[in-house]
Amino acid sequence: MIALLVACISDQKEGDGRGPRKPLRNQTEGEERFSVNLLTLPQHCTGHHGWLASRELLIPRGKPQPQRYVRLPSALFSPPRSDAFSGAASHGDTAVTMRSTKPPGIHLFECVQGSPLSLRTCQALVLVLTFFSYSSYHAARKTTSVVKGVLDPKTSNLGLLHWPRCLNIGKLHTAETNTVLYGGWAPFDSRNGAALLGDIDLAFLAIYAIGIFFVGHIGDRVDLRILLTIGMIGTGLFTAAFGTGYWLDIHNFYYFLGIQLIAGLFQSTGWPSVVAVVGNWFGKKKRGLIMGIWNAHTSVGNISGSLIAAAFLKFGWGWSFVVPGVMIALVGLIVFLFLPAGPEATGEDDHLEDSSKNEIGTPLLEGQTEVTEKPVGFVEALRIPGVVPFALCLFFCKLVAYTFLYWLPFYISHTAVGGKYLSDSAAGALSTLFDLGGVIGGILAGHISDRLDARALTAASFTFSAMPALFFYRVYGSISLYWNTILMFVTGMLVNGPYALITTAVSADLGTHSSLRGNSRALATVTAIIDGTGSAGAAVGPLLTGYLSAKSWTAVFAMLMVAALVAGLLLSRLVMAEVSAKLESQRSAAATGLPVSSVEGA
Repeated sequence: MIALLVACISDQKEGDGRGPRKPLRNQTEGEERFSVNLLTLPQHCTGHHGWLASRELLIPRGKPQPQRYVRLPSALFSPPRSDAFSGAASHGDTAVTMRSTKPPGIHLFECVQGSPLSLRTCQALVLVLTFFSYSSYHAARKTTSVVKGVLDPKTSNLGLLHWPRCLNIGKLHTAETNTVLYGGWAPFDSRNGAALLGDIDLAFLAIYAIGIFFVGHIGDRVDLRILLTIGMIGTGLFTAAFGTGYWLDIHNFYYFLGIQLIAGLFQSTGWPSVVAVVGNWFGKKKRGLIMGIWNAHTSVGNISGSLIAAAFLKFGWGWSFVVPGVMIALVGLIVFLFLPAGPEATGEDDHLEDSSKNEIGTPLLEGQTEVTEKPVGFVEALRIPGVVPFALCLFFCKLVAYTFLYWLPFYISHTAVGGKYLSDSAAGALSTLFDLGGVIGGILAGHISDRLDARALTAASFTFSAMPALFFYRVYGSISLYWNTILMFVTGMLVNGPYALITTAVSADLGTHSSLRGNSRALATVTAIIDGTGSAGAAVGPLLTGYLSAKSWTAVFAMLMVAALVAGLLLSRLVMAEVSAKLESQRSAAATGLPVSSVEGA
């Protein structure tokens, strides 16, 4: 193998329009800074193909500048490979990681502006783009729950049912029961229609849960911007393909099943990618609050998806899929043009303020470089303290949350609220209050966990509190629309609070755990393990609901309360460890006369 140093010399004089660049940490007055790219090639290759990683090189003043191609032995850049990370390379090739490339939109903007983007601007851009990116994922995902009431026939009391006139759904009068059976869409208009819809949800979430493990493994090895773009455009195409069944008059169950399988695979690219990108740009300080606010994208996506799907039902249920599909594809193009996946993509790797974060801007000749840092393997990530209990806890948290995500509009439209049945459009709009409560719950959980410095204690408190909230919503939610909205909001806050905390701040904390010894290439893998395990629960919940709801909705809520209980119990050891640490800190503070915060930070 031969490693080629492809020198891309950057003129540092004032005439280049970029201004002076910040010196490297070990740069002296007698040295000049040059940008170089490290291109690693197998020895038998003749073309310029391989993994490209941008580097900074220090050259003493007066010495010759690097040539365009400098041949050096690959061993100079290839430390001994650890067995734990042997999968990073194969067949004797040098193990290197692909670094993020500068997005074309940012490159064009900097050329026009004449100066690079500041760190704060890049961080704001990352937060905004990842927020709308994952919001569009959830908007496309939410559509199915709103359209279920149209696909699946309903039987209700004739005097209490109110349907929009524009839906043009056929009626079948049944004199014996004095009910009206509204025709749906074959094959979901049969007696086991709810079970078929549950199978559709299972197919989507099962492939999502499986795919997310592979995406996390891939995400630590490729440019996250490209991975996210492919996932969003693919999601848009197959979300729209589901809706085209309306115009093509498709009634084959396996068509819809296959579309959901492929859509779930593309959807799995979203979460590991956006969490890893945000984790690359932000340190642990106030991570819970920042990511709690940022995690509102889940609820915002659910709300917008519900409103869009409900609004387009009057034109035909196919539009409820096509419009969100087009939207996520357009957002994917914006992500491709403007999202910097990491600080190195914009040259900001030397400006990050979090000293505990791995220094990804270390010079090429300083020993510890990006080239030597290999992605963490799946088994190594599982050994990080806290990953397994939080992953299992999220299994049951997402079981509860995704049952509401996929079945809440259906439940509302099939349950008399204040003596009246709501239309599918009204039920879809009303269900957004659950997600609005989830926004508040995610922010509260993140803020409380930051103040207490106790992620497990905060998450367990929310899950235990969700149990009585679920009970009261089932028993008293049908009394009136007023009580339904209040109880739905509170339930959403307590159900989505721990779900948001674990999938954001906890995943980012564990992905940069001290046991990794500064390796920053574990974030996407850890996120995938935690969220992938949770997604398995997300598949189980809606599936069981499809069968249990045919018997009794009370059985469904009993299942949800048991799941919330188990989720809290799984964190019991971590909670006791956090409480013990707090008590020990208080005792130490009392003995030394120092504030508790000083002792904890020591």
